[in-house]
Amino acid sequence: MSSSSSTTTKQEPQTREFQAQVQQILDLVVHSLYSQKEVFLRELISNSVDATEKRRLLALENPELADEKSPEIWLSADSKAKTLTISDRGIGMSREEVERNIGTIAHSGTREFAERLGQIKENPELIGQFGVGFYASFMVAEKVELHTRKAGEEQGTLWQSQGDGSYTISAKPKEDVGTAITLHLKVFDPKEEGEATVEDFTDSWALKQVVKKYSDFVEIPIKMMVEKNEPVLDSEGKAIEGKFETKEVEETLNAQRALWRQPASKISEEEYTEFYKSVCRDWSDPLDVIHYKAEGAQDFLALLFVPSQVPFDYHQREAQWGPSLYIKKVFITENITELLPAYLRFIKGVVDSDDIPLNVSREMLQKDHRLQALSKALVFKVLKHFETMLNKKRSAYEKLWNLWGITLKEGLAMDLTHKERLEKIVLFRTSLDDRLTTLDEYIGRMPAEQKAIYYLTGDSLEHLKVSPYMETFKQRKCEVLMMVDPVDEWVMQSLRRYQDFDMVNASQENLDLPGEESEAQKKEREEQLTEKNKEYEALCTTIQAVLAEHIKEVKLSTRLVDSPVCLVNSQNDPSMRMERIMGAMGQKMPKTKRVLEIHPGHPVIQRMKLLGEATQKQWADILYHQALLNEGSSIDNPVLFTQKINDLMTTTAAS
Repeated sequence: MSSSSSTTTKQEPQTREFQAQVQQILDLVVHSLYSQKEVFLRELISNSVDATEKRRLLALENPELADEKSPEIWLSADSKAKTLTISDRGIGMSREEVERNIGTIAHSGTREFAERLGQIKENPELIGQFGVGFYASFMVAEKVELHTRKAGEEQGTLWQSQGDGSYTISAKPKEDVGTAITLHLKVFDPKEEGEATVEDFTDSWALKQVVKKYSDFVEIPIKMMVEKNEPVLDSEGKAIEGKFETKEVEETLNAQRALWRQPASKISEEEYTEFYKSVCRDWSDPLDVIHYKAEGAQDFLALLFVPSQVPFDYHQREAQWGPSLYIKKVFITENITELLPAYLRFIKGVVDSDDIPLNVSREMLQKDHRLQALSKALVFKVLKHFETMLNKKRSAYEKLWNLWGITLKEGLAMDLTHKERLEKIVLFRTSLDDRLTTLDEYIGRMPAEQKAIYYLTGDSLEHLKVSPYMETFKQRKCEVLMMVDPVDEWVMQSLRRYQDFDMVNASQENLDLPGEESEAQKKEREEQLTEKNKEYEALCTTIQAVLAEHIKEVKLSTRLVDSPVCLVNSQNDPSMRMERIMGAMGQKMPKTKRVLEIHPGHPVIQRMKLLGEATQKQWADILYHQALLNEGSSIDNPVLFTQKINDLMTTTAAS
């Protein structure tokens, strides 16, 4: 027997009072730090894992401390006695260590205790710490007993407390090295006001679920005896049909293998898929996998997945998102929105890091430079992966884009840090065909004389293809990006320029359209336009007077080919579609007056010029509403508009 252990055997049981401040701290731990009572089991298992790992490391220098058996953690539940015991064969503690570690809360004031918590945060090597996590036991236990024996010593120590202001410590023999913590569980009244539903932690199924959730990937087996119905065998060892007997069998509750910590080269596609379905709770196979190990200034591991289907609740405001956070393979919490920005909210998976700062409960992340650095590195990796996918697996990336592009585009407006990388990987439909194109590919197809990238927004590709705004572009064979997602109106406010080219809305006035035109041809065209303006000045004045409430100007159009009129926006004005979208969201914008362009070469406008002023006013109103319908806008009074059309048709038939 060592001298320290012989001294310990002479010590009598001692009951000690907590300091006055300690009960306040206990109340904080029990009632405020953890949102879920089940977290106590995660904390105690983490402590056992640390103790086991510490014994293994110390045994490398001192073989006498080694455990001859394979390491394991045991859960033992007694439903009649309402007890739950968590035991390990870890390093254990001496009496002095029990008082120093477990008793930290008993001899320190509030300030010292807070300092101790700070020390825990700065020491990421161990996932659990006696003191804070240990005292989470009092969330579910009315009494806690800790029986421990340190490796290399022969005497055990028993610590007991009801969390009511005192604890008792005494010498008690213990057969095995390690620690056993027995919780005398509280009986919760489900009708108690403000008390959430609490699992029966003597129930094997409930314990399995908690272990599966929090500690499934720790490498040490977590075991318990469970009752199972086994078939009764006959004398020949064959099962007798319909006869069973209940037996207690040993069951390992955790999977132990953290897939994200394995080399990617040793993981099969089937293993990735099985992990994804299990952890991310999805029935379908993932579309893509991002397995990343970061080393250097920021050490972390990530196993992320791109789902192959959009969840039914994806676009609901209350939908949760974000990867799950693990620390040293122990589950901390899910849906960590601080790790990935909202425009990557479709990504699922896990992130495991020893460096993420957590508060005492490990449930709320602290916003400091380490978390921000991890997030930045993670976003960079995801976007770089998408860029590689775009360049090397185009068809797979287009599948991803068709599912998640509407979300990914949000990053252009949200993330200035990664905007340039996002600009490289966003895809757009094009007027040339139904292909998806990047901005770089669009520029590569531009004629030398084209000075801008043109785009058009609308509600559907079918509508945009026949839009009056597209007529001159079709005639000139000039490509236009077709944008039909509601988010496009918002995104394009941030994407005003790419490389050396302005992004120009095809519905904007004063378009400088590309075309091979000599100076003489340009001068001739301008002279013809001046003559046309004089010819149609009176008609434009009449139209302006009729529609003054709705438009700010009437101009002759150089863009229209087949349509008589269209409405265009000034350069800095919001589009009509943006106004509609904001209105649908309950955020009505001041109505913007736009420019009405008329096509002087169209038969309708040519005839209108010859009519009397009264008829011109009727036609002006009809043409304005026609322009609204052509751009996809609604009109205030469809019945009145129909009546005016009927009147016009009747008048025409009679003339």
